[in-house]
This record gives sequence, C-alpha cells and structure tokens, in this order.
Amino acid sequence: MSLLSNFSNLKLECGTDEAGRGCLAGPVTASAVILPDDFSNTILNDSKLLSEPKRKLLKPIIESSAISFAVQHIFQDDIDKINILNASILAMHESIGKLNPKPEFIIVDGNKFKPFDNIPHQTIIKGDSKYLSIAAASVLAKTYRDEYMAKIHEEFPMYNWKKNKGYPTQEHRNAIKKYGITKYHRKSFRLFPEQLKLNL
Repeated sequence: MSLLSNFSNLKLECGTDEAGRGCLAGPVTASAVILPDDFSNTILNDSKLLSEPKRKLLKPIIESSAISFAVQHIFQDDIDKINILNASILAMHESIGKLNPKPEFIIVDGNKFKPFDNIPHQTIIKGDSKYLSIAAASVLAKTYRDEYMAKIHEEFPMYNWKKNKGYPTQEHRNAIKKYGITKYHRKSFRLFPEQLKLNL
C-alpha cells in the first residue's frame, strides 16, 4: 500500500513522530516534517519497517525535499521529571515549534497528543505507515537518535548502545547489573527486574 501525502488537504501539513520511548537510556527524540504535495518516494515507510542502511539513505532525501523539518531531543533528566509520555509530546511540540513556515495542520503518529499553538491536529494510529510526512518524521527521529546513541556509546562502550540504542535488550540489562547505571540512564524506568523488590 502506498503512503498518503495529506490528511487535511491544507498545503502546510506537518507530520510528527518520536523514537526512543521504550529505551532505558538516552533521550526521546521527535521530528516534525512538512513535505511538498508532489513528494513521492517508493522506499519511505515507518522507520521500524526499514533497515538501518535504508533509513540512512532516506535521511538526506527527506531533508533536501522537505519544505521544513526539525528534530528535538528531550533528555533523561527531563523524562524522569515529567514522565515519558509527556516528554514524547514535549519533543514533538518543540520540533513543530521550530518549523518555518508554521504548519497549518499537524498529523501525529499514535493516539496521544496535546494541542499545540492553536494549530488543528489529528492523531493517527500507525500513522507512520499511512502518511508520508509522519513516516519521514519517524525516519529523522530514529536516525538522529541513533547517531546520538552511537556518540555516547564511545563514553560507555560496555552497554553497547551503538547496537541496542538504549533499548532493554538482555545484553543491556546484564551490563546494568554488572556496571550499574550511568548519567544517561532513565532512573524512573524499571532498569532491571530486581527494582520491583526495592522500596524506591
């Protein structure tokens, strides 16, 4: 099924999505993208359905084709303060706020969003596999976040963030058990099962 270009029929419609919600370490990262009406790409899809080489290939295509795009990280300390859902929405809001021109309509992947700047919006379940602009935002959010995780991997290679990107793989949990947590870990998350027994 080919992805749709527009939900609202308004010219300046932006799609927004985030990456890294389920991670134990690092930021949650969102992107917002306004694509031109005539944009088309046969590879572009939900970033989770694309290989890393395809995402890397798409990133410069999206950036050079977009009317406007922006990316925003919200880091672990803020995630711990305001919770991951609020941090995800804040990342989307901040990326949308950086767009120039300002969007006339916002389409959001998923079912949770808060109104932003009096701009009408629509949440769309699995929107990243239905609309080009949300798919584009999902690719940018994922590639920028992956680049950040590869960078902080150099500082703490024992967690292998270059590969697991901060997600709760067995290897990542074992490294937390062995080495403890870093300044990049989200302390409000269940980092290993024993936390259930701790009276935190």
